[in-house]
Amino acid sequence: MSQWTRTRVSADRTHHTLDGAPLYPSRFTEVLSFHAPGLAAAKDDTGAFHIDVEGRPVYARRFARTFGFYEGVAAVEDGSRAFHLRPDGTELSSERYAWCGNFQDGRCTVRTVEGPYLHVDRKGRPAYPERYAYAGDFRDGIAVVQEPSGSHLHIDKDGCPLNGRRFLDLDVFHKGYARARDERGWHHVDTAGEPLYAWRFAMVEPFYNGQARVEREDGSLLVIDERGEVVRELRPPRRSERQSSLAR
Repeated sequence: MSQWTRTRVSADRTHHTLDGAPLYPSRFTEVLSFHAPGLAAAKDDTGAFHIDVEGRPVYARRFARTFGFYEGVAAVEDGSRAFHLRPDGTELSSERYAWCGNFQDGRCTVRTVEGPYLHVDRKGRPAYPERYAYAGDFRDGIAVVQEPSGSHLHIDKDGCPLNGRRFLDLDVFHKGYARARDERGWHHVDTAGEPLYAWRFAMVEPFYNGQARVEREDGSLLVIDERGEVVRELRPPRRSERQSSLAR
C-alpha cells in the first residue's frame, strides 16, 4: 500500500501525519487530503499548489486555490477563473470557467463564465451541446441536470436523457434507485423513472441494504423497504410549527 493512502490531515490542517507523527517538517497555511497519484493540495504565503509526500511543491506555479486530484487532474482557481491541472502543472485545456468540479466517471461538471453548467470529457471538451441551469456529478454513467425551466432529469455520458421523466428535484442512482421529488413530495424511482411505491414523504434517504429512512409531513420518522412498507417507526408524529404557534 502506498504511503500516502495512510496519511491524515493534522487537527490544525497545517500538515499531514502518518501513524500519528508528522509526515514532513514543513508547515502550511492549509492542506487537503492526498489523492492519487499521491499529491495533496496545499497553501502557504506564496499561494496554493500541490505537494508530494515529502511536503515539496511538485511544480513552480501558484494559484488562488487548489483542490484534490480526481482521475488524474485537479481543479484550480486563478483569480476569478477555474480550470483543471495535470500533476506536472500543465493545463488540461485552455478553457476557463467560473467554477470547476472534480472528474467522476470520465466527466466533470463546470459552470461557464456566462452562467450555465455542462459536463466536459477527459480532454476538456464539452460532452454534449446542451447547457443547463445546474449539472451534478456522474455516478455509474448517469448524472442529474436541471433544465432552465427548473425541472430535473437524468442524462447519460453523451447527454442523452435516461428516460422521459422530469422532477422538481432529483438525485443520482444508488444501487439502482434514485430519490425524486414531484408535486406530491419525495419518493424513490427506478431507472425508468417509475415510482417504487404510491406514498410521498417530506424527506427520503437513499436505500441502505434494502431499507431507507424517511420523514412524513407530520414529522414522524420511519424506516421503509423498497415496496414502501413501514419496517420501523423511529419517531412519532409531531405538531407542526403552525400548530405550535396557535397553541401559545
